[in-house]
Amino acid sequence: MSAQHGTAANRTERRKAQTRQKLIDAARGMLADGTAQKASIEAITERADVGFGSFYNHFTSKDELYAAAVTDVLVLVGAALDDLHRDLGDPVAAYALSVRLSVRGALLRPQFAQILVSNGMSYLDDAQGPAAYIQRDIEAAAATGRLRVDNAPLAVAVTLGSVLASLRLALADPDLAVGSVAEQLAEHLLRMFGLPADEAHAVANAPLPS
Repeated sequence: MSAQHGTAANRTERRKAQTRQKLIDAARGMLADGTAQKASIEAITERADVGFGSFYNHFTSKDELYAAAVTDVLVLVGAALDDLHRDLGDPVAAYALSVRLSVRGALLRPQFAQILVSNGMSYLDDAQGPAAYIQRDIEAAAATGRLRVDNAPLAVAVTLGSVLASLRLALADPDLAVGSVAEQLAEHLLRMFGLPADEAHAVANAPLPS
């Protein structure tokens, strides 16, 4: 392949990646503002400012696009949590914070929470999904000796399943979402993994980082 052909191929790949990201960004915006559910593919491509036909070069359906958009957000959330964890210095508090912010953040955007509830378990073995961050946090917390975790993958499944179930309950009952469901869930999980009740309550209800 000549250098000219190689450059043209690279430009094509960059354009394809840019178009895909535009579609994901548009989907993220629609998930955030609550317009995703009723949006047509034409509306999505218009918002992304790409051609209608280009949609199917990247995704087979709206659901596939929305799942990609959620994964994109989760990667960003994971990076943000990494920054917070470095400041905390306590792996047990970091695990509790991940649980609390996952619930709180999702409930701020009910459409996003609904997507998580519908597709969340599919991220259980996704190396870029929430399970990877949860497992890291659980293993670090267990290494302190304050939590008892005999099976890390099972602990991940319990944590992720509990977060998704709590979101489903909160979506069905808005009064539950108004309460401290995130803190209550974190406290229950900490106690389940062996942290004494008083300490679990204190850790789960510690002030949130600004």
